Amino acid sequence: MTAMTSVLADLNLTGSRIKKNLSSPSLIEAALRRNEGRLADNGALVVDTGQYTGRCPNDKFLEDTPEIHDKIWWGKVNRPMTSAQFDEMEKLATEYINSLDDVYVFEGFVGADPTHRLRVTTVCDQAWHALFTQTLFLRPSDEELKGFETDWTVINCGKHKLTKEEQERFGANGEVMIAQSMTRKTVIIFGTEYGGENKKSLFYAMNFDMPEEGVLPMHCSSNVNHKNPSNVALFFGLSGTGKTTLSADPERNLIGDDEHGWSDNGIFNFEGGCYAKCINLSKEGEPLIWDAIRFGSVLENVVISDDHRTPDYDDTSMTENTRATYPVEHIPNAMIPSVGGHPKNVIFLTADAFGVLPPVSKLTKEQAMYFFINGYTSKLAGTEAGITEPVPNFSPCFGGPFLPRQPQEYADMLAERIDQHGADVWLLNTGWSGGAYGTGKRFSLPYTRAMVDAILDGTLSGASYTEDPMFGLMIPDRVEGVPTEVLNPRNTWADKDAYDKQARDLAGRFRKNDETFEMSPEVRAAGPKG
Repeated sequence: MTAMTSVLADLNLTGSRIKKNLSSPSLIEAALRRNEGRLADNGALVVDTGQYTGRCPNDKFLEDTPEIHDKIWWGKVNRPMTSAQFDEMEKLATEYINSLDDVYVFEGFVGADPTHRLRVTTVCDQAWHALFTQTLFLRPSDEELKGFETDWTVINCGKHKLTKEEQERFGANGEVMIAQSMTRKTVIIFGTEYGGENKKSLFYAMNFDMPEEGVLPMHCSSNVNHKNPSNVALFFGLSGTGKTTLSADPERNLIGDDEHGWSDNGIFNFEGGCYAKCINLSKEGEPLIWDAIRFGSVLENVVISDDHRTPDYDDTSMTENTRATYPVEHIPNAMIPSVGGHPKNVIFLTADAFGVLPPVSKLTKEQAMYFFINGYTSKLAGTEAGITEPVPNFSPCFGGPFLPRQPQEYADMLAERIDQHGADVWLLNTGWSGGAYGTGKRFSLPYTRAMVDAILDGTLSGASYTEDPMFGLMIPDRVEGVPTEVLNPRNTWADKDAYDKQARDLAGRFRKNDETFEMSPEVRAAGPKG
């Protein structure tokens, strides 16, 4: 018996207690019966994830084995645990799942390209988590379920918080622990009910497995012009920077909103659904996402009224990281299957809390590699436990928390593909303008959309540019629908000296961060000038 199936053999996944691949209505009915949530007036299931309303990256551990040790980017992101500790976790997870009256199981896929996909099994202690995984991953046909043999298993024991004794035995930091084994191809989750841990664990798995198949895994959204299938775009960025919002465009077909692979054939979505931040969501601002939230969707930590059960997307009393999960087919112009050609434009999204980066700039090949490896952005409130306001952050490849391998490995793969297919690369700041966080304001979404439109229709590719003296970025002199004065960030600050000070500060942070990576002299020289 292979390591990847041994844990399933130990679980008692037989009998009437096992609810496998139930329909969405059946899972919603089960969740309501078990008091796991309520129905909103739009038909979505509204759930409360409890104390943890974002990911717990400090509680994620990776089994260290000889087979993988030299392939892993060990450090703050990838913390080792011993095989003996993983054995103990697996034993507790098995005992816990086998003790439950009802267990919810989903079997499906991660990866819309049949030649590059993982077969996954999720075992959940809550019905709504099974609905979540069924929505976010790819749902198999009846034929595909025949003789289904899993590659990866996720055992979600989220309602069980680790005791002091268990914490000591496993080497945990507290009551929460997410443990992953690349050799056993197993994920075990304890102590947190936040749904995002399910999806990000399997994204992490793809980030390890896909490079060995010659596929670049990417933390990005993707769409394509519905009249021109060669006009594919990628939007890289951490949660809250605009991946979902900007890729949900009524003039373009959505390939996916968060995780993709770039193979020799082109782009393919890893997922079968979307996981959108819905703080301040409005029908006028984001109509496609608004309409996608209906029966079959899950709303996490969204406040609803007691009388009419109407979601209040402006209410942050539970968290700013309110989330909506819905099948990709809820987007009327979604690509099914979720695949596309090679991208013509690659857009790096950064939410600059310093407020000094230009809202849009075109990158040279060397600048593209520099900004990709550094991955500057801001962690936004609520996306991780303990983050209550935007925090400047460098996240390699715009997805550092999900990278098992060295960032340079992914950067080299991206450079090769950009070069081979002649894609233009852009830096788009969706953060602050007119001042840093607390003084300035978040950049206008209509202006950002106008800049994206100008990129995707080719207008900006041949525009005239002015070089930013601090960062060396090429700023377009004009963008249709955007006031000229906001294109240069220094113009938007009342206190120019304060801008210069902030810009020098951020430039210095870039230089301090780039020292931690190996770069060619040409790539390093493409960084800030100040």
